[in-house]
Amino acid sequence: MIFDDTICELGEGPLWHPERKQLFWFDILGKALHTKGQTWAFDQCVSAAGWIDRDTLMIASATSLSTFDLTTGTGDVVVPLEAENPLTRSNDGRADPCGGFWIGTMGMDAEPGAGSIYRYYRGEVRKILKNISVTNAICFHPDGGSACFTDTPTKQVMRVALDKDGWPIGDPWVHIDTTGTNYNPDGAVFDQAGNIWVANWGESRVAGYDGDGKEFDSFAVPAVQASCPAFGGEDLTTLFVTSAAIGCDGVDDGKTFVLETSYAGQAEHRVIL
Repeated sequence: MIFDDTICELGEGPLWHPERKQLFWFDILGKALHTKGQTWAFDQCVSAAGWIDRDTLMIASATSLSTFDLTTGTGDVVVPLEAENPLTRSNDGRADPCGGFWIGTMGMDAEPGAGSIYRYYRGEVRKILKNISVTNAICFHPDGGSACFTDTPTKQVMRVALDKDGWPIGDPWVHIDTTGTNYNPDGAVFDQAGNIWVANWGESRVAGYDGDGKEFDSFAVPAVQASCPAFGGEDLTTLFVTSAAIGCDGVDDGKTFVLETSYAGQAEHRVIL
């Protein structure tokens, strides 16, 4: 069940690198990137990544999207990301099927409406959603025709259609509605069948929802604040889950977990610079 004993203040952004067969994840508040047996320290908050090639990641920080060389531990800024605003940082993000990269921002103290969602695509960064408090659940349906996201305090996971180049079109609609429950949607990922798996912050679990947004399965996690799931392993049926220790005192809070499932995930898409 426990994949790694490293305790993260705010574990997030798990990424199974499909070429390296290796899991990476972040401690946002600890300003660190982790893999099993190795940690890279940063001078600002880092939160999410996509893979560019075998040895290079794109990493979202509080001020930029940057390349990061896993062999040298060095990187270069690709584009600024709210670099002029010291009150925000990046949060949830994921590469899309067209080679773009979606990244959400939020206030350092989760100030209402302080965040936005951006898309990087072949050198261009465009703000695609705004006035979001806690950006999460960015993930992409396996047919490439839609994306999901959430503003966690709303308790609703939204879905939006995408055009052939991966840009959102039309208005988002509610895909999953957990209002009236204790379930707070955090990070999420689609599997190959089009089910979406959502970490329920504060409720020690990851829940699966079908194409109609109805819950059909769930997995318990031994940490209160499950933050984000990612499929990986040789056949992509292993579900990794990050968690956060901040505000908790359980022995397993902040660790990263591994669950064997009967569901198969998608290989993470490559970011095209």
